[in-house]
Amino acid sequence: MLNRCIELASQLMNRKQRVAAIITDKKGRILSFGVNSYTKSHPKMAWYASKFNDFNKIYLHAEIASIIACDKKPHTMYIARISKSGKISPSLPCRICQEAIRDAGIKEVITTWQPLFQCVII
Repeated sequence: MLNRCIELASQLMNRKQRVAAIITDKKGRILSFGVNSYTKSHPKMAWYASKFNDFNKIYLHAEIASIIACDKKPHTMYIARISKSGKISPSLPCRICQEAIRDAGIKEVITTWQPLFQCVII
């Protein structure tokens, strides 16, 4: 599934940060996906940004976009970042997204964070 997330992030063109997130259920079925946006915001993103007094981060992050789109019980989130040169880059959720991930009840987060490619948030 991380490979699918990498493919999705790779398809994003002309973006500063090419980041994609996919949420699956316990059986590995895709429930939703999201990508970073530099033009769209959402009240949930603005609320989490204000919670950390980080008002510059009101535009949708891939993690929160995928949480907003998810209408079933999430289990795992996959996050991938692709550099401007097209290479897989380290990706960890920011503190705003970490809080949203915890609040959504996501049990496991798998990222392109090297060398482990996995971190667990409960």
